[in-house]
Amino acid sequence: MRNRIVKAATFEGLTRDHVVSEELIEFHRRVAAGGVGLTTVAYCAVSPDGCGTPNELIVTPDTAPGLSRLAEAVHGEGAAVAAQIGHAGAVAAGTGRRGVSPSPLLSPLAMRRTRPISPSGIARVVDDFGAAAAVLARAGFDAVEVHLGHGYLPSEFLSPRLNRRTDEWGGSLENRARFPRAIARAVRDAVGDGVAVVAKVNMADGVRGGLWLDESVAVARMLQDDGALDALVLSAGSSLQNPMYLFRGEAPVAEMARTMPRAVRPAFRLAGRAFLHEYPFQEAYLLPYARQFRAALTMPLVLLGGINRLATVEAALDEGFEFVAMARALLREPELVARWQAGDTRESLCVHCNKCMATIYRGTRCVLVDD
Repeated sequence: MRNRIVKAATFEGLTRDHVVSEELIEFHRRVAAGGVGLTTVAYCAVSPDGCGTPNELIVTPDTAPGLSRLAEAVHGEGAAVAAQIGHAGAVAAGTGRRGVSPSPLLSPLAMRRTRPISPSGIARVVDDFGAAAAVLARAGFDAVEVHLGHGYLPSEFLSPRLNRRTDEWGGSLENRARFPRAIARAVRDAVGDGVAVVAKVNMADGVRGGLWLDESVAVARMLQDDGALDALVLSAGSSLQNPMYLFRGEAPVAEMARTMPRAVRPAFRLAGRAFLHEYPFQEAYLLPYARQFRAALTMPLVLLGGINRLATVEAALDEGFEFVAMARALLREPELVARWQAGDTRESLCVHCNKCMATIYRGTRCVLVDD
C-alpha cells in the first residue's frame, strides 16, 4: 500500500442485478484516484440467502469477470483493493427472506421471526465464505475483509443476547466464537498467503446484554492466536439493533422514511427514533474502545470512526494503529487524501449529517455533492 489510509467498507448500492456494474467500478476508481492506499468494495454476500439488501453484490464465479475489471481499474490508479464479504443472517429478513440466526428472534426490519440455523447450515455458510474468498483472489483482489460485526450472522453468534443455543455453537464465549473463527480459517485456507485477510469485528454491540469490551477483546485474542488474520478492523454497533452506534451524529429518520413503502412511512417517522438513536458526534469516537485492543494485542489494527482531520490520522498512527479507515469523509470528498498530500490539510468537508445512509438503495452518495 502506498499509504496507511483505507477507504472503509461502505455499501455502495450500485449492484441492482447482484453483479459488478460500471457505476461500481467508477465509484472505486475515483476513490483510488483520490489517493487512498486501499479501497474496500462493501457488503458482498457469500450466498443469495446472505444478502441484507435487494441490490447487493453476490460473490460467485459469475461475478469474477466484473470483479477483475474493478481490480484492474483500482490498480491502474495506484491503489490496492479489498472486498468485504459477509452473511446478513437475521438482517436478510428485510429482503423478504425469512432470515437465519443462532436462535429464533423477531427481526425489527421485517417484523417476522427468523429460523435458527442448523449445524449443517453453519458448515455450508463457512464453505460459502471460503468459496467467495477464492473468487476474489482469482480476480486479483489484494485483500479480503471478513465481516464478523454489525449484527450480521457471525456477529449474532458472538452476541450473548442473540445466541441462546445450548449446543457447541452457544453458551460459553469459546463456543459463541467457534463460528467466526471457522470462517476466518476457511477464508485463509482459500486464499493462501498471497492475499491479505482482515476481519471487521465489533468492540461493542451498543445494546444491553450484547457483546461488550471484556468479551470482544477476548475474541480478538482468539483470532490473533489462530493466525488466520493479518489485521482487525475495529468497529461497533448493529444493523439489526442499533445502527447509529456505529455512525454517531444526526439520525436521518425522515430521509430513511422516504425510502420505505408509502404505507409505512408515517409509522416510521413516529417510531423511527426508537430504532435510530442519536449520539453526539465526536471525531475518532471509537478510539477509547480501540485503545483497549491496542493494549491487548500485537497484530495490526485498523482504526475507524468519524475521522475528519489529517492530524487525527497521524496521531492514531503514532499511538500504534497500523491503518486508519475513513468512509463518510471520502463520500464527501473522494479526493481528500490527494488534497492533503498536496499540502491543503484542512479537515474534511463532511458534516456527519448521515443523510448518505438513506441513499444506499439508489447509489450511495453524499447529498451535499452535486450530481
